[in-house]
Amino acid sequence: MKKAFAILATVVLFSVTLFAADLTGAWTSKVDLGAAGGGSPSFVLKQEGEKLTGTYSGQLGEAPLHGTIKGNEVVWDFEVSGAAVHYAGKLDSTGNKIEGTVDYGGQASGTFVATRKEAAK
Repeated sequence: MKKAFAILATVVLFSVTLFAADLTGAWTSKVDLGAAGGGSPSFVLKQEGEKLTGTYSGQLGEAPLHGTIKGNEVVWDFEVSGAAVHYAGKLDSTGNKIEGTVDYGGQASGTFVATRKEAAK
């Protein structure tokens, strides 16, 4: 029983360490909104613990953003051109790619892939 607990504790510790990446930095993305089109917005993120802040830059202009990272789950929100925009995704094991969904205030929704401009070392 003690051995099984030790193995489980090691797996949990490894999993937490695996997704302890710092998202701070510049990111580029590809957004696919289906028939509504898409775009290539960029983000500058700053992470402090589980808290994310930063900026969005894209076809709709620029806007400050806020969000969270918990494990490998990443979410951020911002308001631009009167629309509340919501991104939700999963950070991959390298810590350099996020894939997920995006909703532009109920006007359009789709998927996105964001990659770090310079891979973490």
